[in-house]
Amino acid sequence: MSTDDEPTTAAHAASATPTAARAATHPAPSPQLVADASRGFEGRFAASPTSLWAAPGRVNLIGEHTDYNDGFVLPFAIDRHTVLAVRQRDDRVLRVASAISDETVEVSLDDLTADAVEGWSAYPLGVIWAAGRAGVDLEAVTGLDLYFASDVPVGAGLSSSAAIECATAVAIDSLWDLRLDRSSLARIGQLAENEAVGAPTGIMDQSASLLGRADSAVLLDCRSLDATVVPLGLGDEDLVIVVIDTRVSHAHATGGYADRRAACERGAAVMGVTKLRDLASDDLPRAERLLDDETFRRVRHIVTEDERVLALVRRLAESGAASVGDLLDASHASMRDDFEISVPELDLAVETARSAGAVGARMTGGGFGGSAIALVPRTSAAAVGDAVRAAFDAAGYREPGIFEVVPSAGAGAVADGGSR
Repeated sequence: MSTDDEPTTAAHAASATPTAARAATHPAPSPQLVADASRGFEGRFAASPTSLWAAPGRVNLIGEHTDYNDGFVLPFAIDRHTVLAVRQRDDRVLRVASAISDETVEVSLDDLTADAVEGWSAYPLGVIWAAGRAGVDLEAVTGLDLYFASDVPVGAGLSSSAAIECATAVAIDSLWDLRLDRSSLARIGQLAENEAVGAPTGIMDQSASLLGRADSAVLLDCRSLDATVVPLGLGDEDLVIVVIDTRVSHAHATGGYADRRAACERGAAVMGVTKLRDLASDDLPRAERLLDDETFRRVRHIVTEDERVLALVRRLAESGAASVGDLLDASHASMRDDFEISVPELDLAVETARSAGAVGARMTGGGFGGSAIALVPRTSAAAVGDAVRAAFDAAGYREPGIFEVVPSAGAGAVADGGSR
């Protein structure tokens, strides 16, 4: 079992800079979204918020389902955000509201448990509960009024849930003077999603939302949680990243995601390793002999996907973003054929984008719906969008949402205040 290709090798090859578990600059949500959050808070709570916070969604450039296998991922924060308007209270009550729901959820800090929250409010309330599980003394803090507004598409595979969690996390970290580092906040967000929401996800989404940098991705070692900023240099090569939202919604708390995770755990146990990250390509012939066909293909995806992540980071440093298209294509083929998490709409989006001039394309996110991404020359972006819309129309699918995303800064305070 090879451990030669460690994340530091890829990081050094990329001349990347460790993040020291912090974000570089303030997030920059749209002024309209900030105004919507402030007005929504005032309308719901009949008072003005005292602070505003924002956390971005994320696109995973490559590295799918590798996070809970202790592997490597390469996400970046995007210029779509969740904005959180907050007002501190002088009692023990938490009130949570959102632009997407007429409901206002109210619970006392004294009654907050993982089982006491449900629906969309499980994301922010779960973070507060998880902070208590992580050692924060919730008996020493007072309540909050929280109001969320977002332009991260829900169900598109762009981690709208982590944006809610991370906005909540940076807000309570500052308002309650917790002084937690970004890695700790990411773990709290993951615990909330795993236990309060019931989705068995890894730590990638929260890490991307908290650690993002402008014009960069974050190489995350999901075992050590070492994070390295990797410059993408898209502008230098006049490239853009186009998101194709198939509008096929997914939900990680349902069975497909959990089944894939169970298969990975089963494969690791048979192969005698703690996690699939500990295997390399030269272990695959033995895996094929020992495992049933389905479990073997799940294992093969994880092993080869980890290798693609590190190869893509090296390629960025050595040859630039225009050289990574074949790795994106191979990642999609592996998710389609070995991990079986794609759907026909995603396959059509990827195939059409490539035919229309994309350098490379792949589905992104947990799968079973959501979005694909395409790395596209700026001059070809409109043509790629038109071709995908036409292909979806011809196939009788819903019109996809198509937009460009820009690698952006991670979660923090909006306007006044700052992010650590």
